[in-house]
Amino acid sequence: MVFYPPPWVPKLPFDPPDSITIGEFMRSEIYGRFPIAKSRNPFTCGITGKTFTAAESHQRSDNIAKALGKIMGWEPNVDTEWDKVVGVFSFNTIDYLSVLHAVHRLSGIATPANVASSAGELEHQLKSSGAKALFTCAAVLETALKAAKGAGIPEDKVFIMDLPYHSKKLHFQTVDDLVELGHALPDLEPLRWFKGQGARQVAFLCYSSGTSGLPKAVKISHKNVIANTMQYFVYNSVARKKIGIVTQVNLGLLPFSHIYGLVVVAHAGTFRGDEVIVLPKFDLLEYLQAIERFKINQLYLVPPIVVRMLSDRDICKKYDLSSVRLVFTGAAPLGKETVEEFLKLYPAWKIGQGYGLTETATVVCATSEHDIQEGTSGSLVPSVRARVVDPDGKEITTYNTPGELLVQSPSVVLGYLNNEKATSEAFFHDEDGRWLRTGDEVIVTKSAQGNEHITIVDRLKELIKVKANQVAPAELEAHLLSHPAVDDCAVIAVHDDRDGEVPKAFVVTPASMATRKDEDIAAEIMKHVQDHKAKYKWLKGGVEFIDVIPKSPSGKILRRLLRDREREARRAKGARL
Repeated sequence: MVFYPPPWVPKLPFDPPDSITIGEFMRSEIYGRFPIAKSRNPFTCGITGKTFTAAESHQRSDNIAKALGKIMGWEPNVDTEWDKVVGVFSFNTIDYLSVLHAVHRLSGIATPANVASSAGELEHQLKSSGAKALFTCAAVLETALKAAKGAGIPEDKVFIMDLPYHSKKLHFQTVDDLVELGHALPDLEPLRWFKGQGARQVAFLCYSSGTSGLPKAVKISHKNVIANTMQYFVYNSVARKKIGIVTQVNLGLLPFSHIYGLVVVAHAGTFRGDEVIVLPKFDLLEYLQAIERFKINQLYLVPPIVVRMLSDRDICKKYDLSSVRLVFTGAAPLGKETVEEFLKLYPAWKIGQGYGLTETATVVCATSEHDIQEGTSGSLVPSVRARVVDPDGKEITTYNTPGELLVQSPSVVLGYLNNEKATSEAFFHDEDGRWLRTGDEVIVTKSAQGNEHITIVDRLKELIKVKANQVAPAELEAHLLSHPAVDDCAVIAVHDDRDGEVPKAFVVTPASMATRKDEDIAAEIMKHVQDHKAKYKWLKGGVEFIDVIPKSPSGKILRRLLRDREREARRAKGARL
């Protein structure tokens, strides 16, 4: 049984264009974007108020492209995109998209990196992607330089993004320097792309944790992002038309390096003429001040921020948040109880959820303001088809029956870079076309209005989601096994009131450690992770010592049994599960 978007969802007005860059799509009104002259300023700094009009942002991007081409010796129609890969390792800035689109103007590839990455993790990304240059910011410059050196990127190919916190002059060229340099250079020649090139050419290499080992590079084409921008734009147009919203002000707090922030917030939002108030990182007071100052209408959040607002409700009440109409959460499910508690605090707000993956770049389903069913991730967006299958691959044809979600969409990505095994495991073809195995267990239900909704039940891939970040247990387990105090181990997700999910390690120690105190060994193990892994991968759930790791006859870790053990222990303590 194939599931489709509900009848109220409009079809796309035309097939997503497949022969242009994302930047050209975003600035050309012939593809349906909101008129530039009537659009709000696309990006405004939520701390300083600094902003550019849409036309100014486009010009800055053009100038950055000219300067980057001059410095790197790159031309738009010479060499392949793989010769022009640029890393971006920075907190959110109002020039973030301008830099990405500048790389595309040269027919290159941008690889956004999680700002929480360690130097080793960033070096892996720069090396595996083949990056030749790196944009970063002062706040993470030390990490960036260490990784760039390891990846063979010279310091004169490292450029600085402007942040409101850091005004100190550095001996690196800044984005403003590139804009000034590009202004004095002749225009670049037009790109000469053949038909279909945008569907086949990689625009972004976004790194996904997957289920094991180091993060995998997901190959996202120009058409993938263009398609999902159209899908989300058309999907939302119905509700916005019903309530008379033309353009609005959105929160731009989620990292633009993450697929949720990159496509949903930065691209889809500005395509429809909205303004995005950019915050480089989450600080509760700055967040609340920005909502009040800029009269933000829609908050794009992750569940831990909702939980934080509930725990600090007395602080939140000191700010005028009456401009907010809609809260949209993603990256992890938001529990029904949390939704109900949040609505008691802000009864005038609407709360919706969405679901997507890096591999679907981004949105598969989302909640519409006019058809909210608490606890679900909403309905399929235009041009998405879905199937649900049981563990044997047999299609499930009934509602409320759990199974793995398979997805077909023009936004489904090209595959994984240099990893045919992972690509063949995740993507497959049948008589109905190309499908993605999401690895997520879902049920399909019907709302009061009779529309099909998707509810995420569990993650078959075992990923741990810490805020907007993904942690692969197998990656941490491999690292833990390199410590002499670890004979065997397993990592699962446990609940944390601040961060939502966090990793916890179950460890079997060798006989040689029998005379040592557990707390001393645990401290060493936790430091071992802290010294080598990004902060969101730290074992904030703690370390517990057990006699044996439960495994199947084939050797697979039975995490379910460990989760049951954890659940019973927390229940005995009266703690939240």
